[in-house]
Amino acid sequence: MRREGAPRRLTVDGTVWLWNVRHRHPDCRTVLSLRRAEHPHAQLRLVFRDGPGRIVAGYPFGLGDVASSGGDVLNLNMPGVVRRFLEEAATRGLLPTVHGVREEDAWPLYDTLTASEEA
Repeated sequence: MRREGAPRRLTVDGTVWLWNVRHRHPDCRTVLSLRRAEHPHAQLRLVFRDGPGRIVAGYPFGLGDVASSGGDVLNLNMPGVVRRFLEEAATRGLLPTVHGVREEDAWPLYDTLTASEEA
């Protein structure tokens, strides 16, 4: 059984990525962390904060689910969903290239991904 919060592996175009999903408090947020296996100290954190029209975990949703009041739900525990966020982050130039942590609001990426599902 996998330890909760332990990094998972995702290989995209020959690059191995390590990723995990965590829910944090006190400001109720879900964080998707991504980093290249060969550069463990350059990390991208996509942060989903609870707010009007935005839902992060809690009934009826599970840990790793993020949703909008419009009904779109994405499960951040699914490798295919994580890959889509990774690809959108790359398109926007958000992937870290130097040592350190880069935090970004994940909702704009979510909006792009859910809009492409509706098209």
